[in-house]
Amino acid sequence: MIIYAWVNRNYRPIRAKNLLWTTSIHLVSVIWFLGNIVANGHVRIVGAFAHCKFWILWLRIFFCFLFASMIVVRFYALDSVFNQNRPFSKRANLIAAACVVFPNVIFCLVVQLVSAEKTVSQSTNFAVCDVSMRLRIAAIVYQWMVWLGAVILTFRLRNIQSSFNEFYESLAIFIIATLMVIETSITNFVFKYYPLMKKPRMEKTLVDIFATNIIIWLIMAQPVYNCLFNRRKYENEWLEKLTKDGHKKEYNVSSGQTGPSTAYTKMNNSHFLESQQNLSSSGGIDPAYYDNGNHYDATAFAGDTTLHSHDNGEGRRVI
Repeated sequence: MIIYAWVNRNYRPIRAKNLLWTTSIHLVSVIWFLGNIVANGHVRIVGAFAHCKFWILWLRIFFCFLFASMIVVRFYALDSVFNQNRPFSKRANLIAAACVVFPNVIFCLVVQLVSAEKTVSQSTNFAVCDVSMRLRIAAIVYQWMVWLGAVILTFRLRNIQSSFNEFYESLAIFIIATLMVIETSITNFVFKYYPLMKKPRMEKTLVDIFATNIIIWLIMAQPVYNCLFNRRKYENEWLEKLTKDGHKKEYNVSSGQTGPSTAYTKMNNSHFLESQQNLSSSGGIDPAYYDNGNHYDATAFAGDTTLHSHDNGEGRRVI
């Protein structure tokens, strides 16, 4: 699905999802899965796999935290732009990246500096990595704290009245993440040596795989599906909803077609509002309107290639 989305990255409903950020979330989940393979006892802890802190702390725990943090930042970007009317500028992106990376790095560095006996070590009796109960508690509490931020932001996202309203998708993501953390808590506290038990370790691995992939599908499935089966009609409906969303203030959008949301431009409100008058009598958008090149002020988009696609439509993209 991600590959198909990149092939069709100029399709505006797909572009609005910030494909680079979503792809990064997916890649983070893949690395998290690699850490799970070792942590859950699917391979023997010998040779390169014997470095337990690397596999469990830096591949499993760090990328698990990173996945959750990136989802929360995505929620925050939507809330910042559409509820708080604040541009998610280059500076905001840098701050968001710092908030995603630094707390997680600090947590893992502290654990790295603590002795292996108190954190992660190789079991002397079995070829598995032994995670101390203290570290299990600290990591799970940290996860709950991150997803608590998602609760607040998910509640706020219900107020977005535009094509960027993702309240139900965000609510579903939060529910899935909550179930995933509950399952993690039960597995770690009830089955202390679950890597040695076939059923619990398989369950733990599969739950994480399905949960992370479903979350990516919830973000991308609708525009990708419609791009494949309902391309023109869905894009017209999406654009029509965009023009009727009731926002009269300037929106901030990314200037790159496939790059990260680090540069923003302002939409010309007068022409944006005038576009509401150019809907066909059938209730859709008149294709001729988007082909004549006169529905926007070219100077408003100088240097911005995002909004200069083949049909000159208006598109917006946030994280």
